[in-house]
Amino acid sequence: MTNFSDFSSGLADVVERTAQGVVTVLAPRPVSGTVVGEGLILTAAHVLHADEVQVATPDGRTLTASVLGRDPASDLALLKAEGLNVAPLSNGQETRVGELLVAVGRPPRGVHATLGLYNRPQRGWLIDSATPFRGVSGGALVDARGSLVGVLNAGAGFSRGTLLAVPAERALKVAQMLGTAGRVARGFLGISTQPVHFPETREQAEENTGIDGDPRGEWRGRGPGRAGPGGRGRGPWSPEPHGHAGHGRGGWGGRGRHFEASMGHPMRGLGRPGGRFGLTIVSIEAGSPAAQAGLKVGDVLLALEGQAVRHPQELLRTVHDRAGDQLTARILRGGEEQDITLSIGER
Repeated sequence: MTNFSDFSSGLADVVERTAQGVVTVLAPRPVSGTVVGEGLILTAAHVLHADEVQVATPDGRTLTASVLGRDPASDLALLKAEGLNVAPLSNGQETRVGELLVAVGRPPRGVHATLGLYNRPQRGWLIDSATPFRGVSGGALVDARGSLVGVLNAGAGFSRGTLLAVPAERALKVAQMLGTAGRVARGFLGISTQPVHFPETREQAEENTGIDGDPRGEWRGRGPGRAGPGGRGRGPWSPEPHGHAGHGRGGWGGRGRHFEASMGHPMRGLGRPGGRFGLTIVSIEAGSPAAQAGLKVGDVLLALEGQAVRHPQELLRTVHDRAGDQLTARILRGGEEQDITLSIGER
């Protein structure tokens, strides 16, 4: 087994190599920048208020960089610096949960690094367990091989003290679009959705029903006489505040037992084992790609391109970079599953 001294020396080597691909962006609030191409630098957009900015290179030079474009959604900006002779960082093989990651930045006082662990992206962001430091935004998050895992951002945290990173694949795609068009085309369908859970067995359904027979959770078992006013659900997660947007039904042995999908808190119940998940369409924008494809309010979106969708944010991330593409959607309508082709629009 590698001893601690070798391990420490190996990490220092990774930091040293990575730092050669990280510059200082001398914005009013200085941050770091990750070199991703010939003269091209990705950095944090929220610190840039002009179309030009000075950057300090690893070899001590100061260059003027122009802003080619900004992407508010990822908080990334792409800079172009003529004469930047720095080898770009590149992404490598897939990183596993629990692998060590190193956050490397170059604030004005010099190279700074901190250690963390890899976790699966949430809402399109990597959440790194490393401790943020001043000037880290725009820096590089790399694995033990020195491969780029993400571009860091401490200014878009879900909470104070959280260090986030745009995953490398997404960051490099944003850089490509900013470099060619100056903007990132956003795919859209023109629908609003709410999560829904389908129990597959009577036992799973009854787990969501309280001792007194009143339903709980996202789904409510309904026997004779248990429907609320107007056939709507009762209990703490009643759909009335969100509007009654249709329901799904299923039963066992033809006994007439059915279940009504409620659209409660969008994150509630998504970790529940068993059953199936989907997104109920609660509204459709007139003339949108969804409307043109024939989607209807009350349809349940089960999957896009064979990948299940369990939360509206998953749907947004799926179509986000697919403007102009045609995707196959699996929907549930009137108890029947069917495939429909969607042409992703652009905004």
